[in-house]
Amino acid sequence: MKSLKNGNNLFPVFFKLEQLQLLIVGGGHVGLEKLTAVLTNSPATNIKLVAKEISEEVREFVKDHPNVKLIEREFRPYDLEEIELVIVGIDDTRTSELIRDMAKVRGLLVNVADKPELCDFYLGSVVKKGDLKIAISTNGKSPTVAKRIKEYLNESIPESIDEVLQNMSKIREKLHGNFDFKVRTLNSITKDWLKK
Repeated sequence: MKSLKNGNNLFPVFFKLEQLQLLIVGGGHVGLEKLTAVLTNSPATNIKLVAKEISEEVREFVKDHPNVKLIEREFRPYDLEEIELVIVGIDDTRTSELIRDMAKVRGLLVNVADKPELCDFYLGSVVKKGDLKIAISTNGKSPTVAKRIKEYLNESIPESIDEVLQNMSKIREKLHGNFDFKVRTLNSITKDWLKK
């Protein structure tokens, strides 16, 4: 099998974060950005946020999220206990590398803000219209481009797409026949809707 040397070889995945234990290290602007991204998409995620200093913006943002535990002190290795996913959002490359190395020993997936080479996964820009969710990745090359594409898709995809998804789900449940028949039928319905 031929491997691609160029281009984006990331495999897109949607985590059920509300079923995982997440650690965020960092309580400043970047920590808030990561926290916002997570809670906007998965509001019931269990999060432990550890930081030497936790900004008032972070405290204000999580006040209605009892599932977020704030710990104001330096990161300690035992903070990784019972954690399944780690996001590091601090302005200290050496400490970020140490946290990543400790997490990797435990077999944890790690995202280190603004350090693509230290990441196992990236947090992409997300377009959400009801049950439709589209993640955008530039392979860590340009968050600005991802943001512009997000804006374009938000403007281009009508809000009515969620109604279409709900109707398609009902139609799918009522269809009888083999898998190929169901796919052909749903494709036909989708094409008709897109022409509108």
